[in-house]
Amino acid sequence: MRATAVALALVLGFALRAEVSGMGAQASVPSITDDLGHPMPLPLQTPRRIVSMAPNVTEILFALGLGDRVVGVTRFCDWPPATKDIPKIGGLVDPNVEVVRSLDPDLVIAFRGNPLRLVDRLRRLDLPVFVLDIGRGLGALFPLIERIGRVTRTEERAAALAAGLRARVETVYAGLRDVAARPDVLVLLYGQGLWTCGGESYVNDLITRAGGTNVAAALPKKWVLYKRERIIRDDPDVVFILARTAADFRAGRDAFARLPGLGEVKAVKTARVFELDENAASRFGPRLVDVLARMAALLHPERFGGRT
Repeated sequence: MRATAVALALVLGFALRAEVSGMGAQASVPSITDDLGHPMPLPLQTPRRIVSMAPNVTEILFALGLGDRVVGVTRFCDWPPATKDIPKIGGLVDPNVEVVRSLDPDLVIAFRGNPLRLVDRLRRLDLPVFVLDIGRGLGALFPLIERIGRVTRTEERAAALAAGLRARVETVYAGLRDVAARPDVLVLLYGQGLWTCGGESYVNDLITRAGGTNVAAALPKKWVLYKRERIIRDDPDVVFILARTAADFRAGRDAFARLPGLGEVKAVKTARVFELDENAASRFGPRLVDVLARMAALLHPERFGGRT
């Protein structure tokens, strides 16, 4: 009788110890909180099926060597070129939830521009959704890369990518050290009239970091329709046109110069109307460093040997 009681106590003791141990292991599972404040358990290994709901996220995933694990992207995800063969889930504001679900992802990376109601619907379907924000300045790019590295368990690759980009940015800063003149800059979107970037745009931050002064920096908006009369008054030293192709740039440059009074602004008279790659500049991803370097070289050719 006593032996039976002892045996039963031992069994219960082992069971209790195992339960407590299991609870401790469960409590110690690391998690990460997205930019909407939702915690998500970190996967034990790199997810095998990732859906990206934003072009810059797609670009970063490929830069981390995860292109072969991306199973769904938006129709706007066109960089790198390999994305053209990946199934499309819809657009940024109209992703098809059922298509996302059918891809059976073990990670969905969204961004705050995706409709919240659709993000919530993905969560209700028990899909692991991680939402990221887009920063207002280049400095936010590096932690963004590191957070994507964290949630995909590619921390070392992300740290290396961020470090390499930071080093390139520092090279630009070194070339601009003690620069005296800061040219006045106007940025325009090709084919969109006279839309320019305001003070809340990360493009404004790029202009500043590249050694220029955005003529529209005082406007508390990301993008704003600028008046022709105001451009004449501002008389920018340099105009950057964001264009997809060289032909689009030439068309935009010529159309700008033909508008009444704009042919007389300094940028046009001194042939300092330059092209910027719209695809690279419109994505909050690694190629922003290329845009920064080109801006700096065009604004201050004397510091960079005329390299563009």
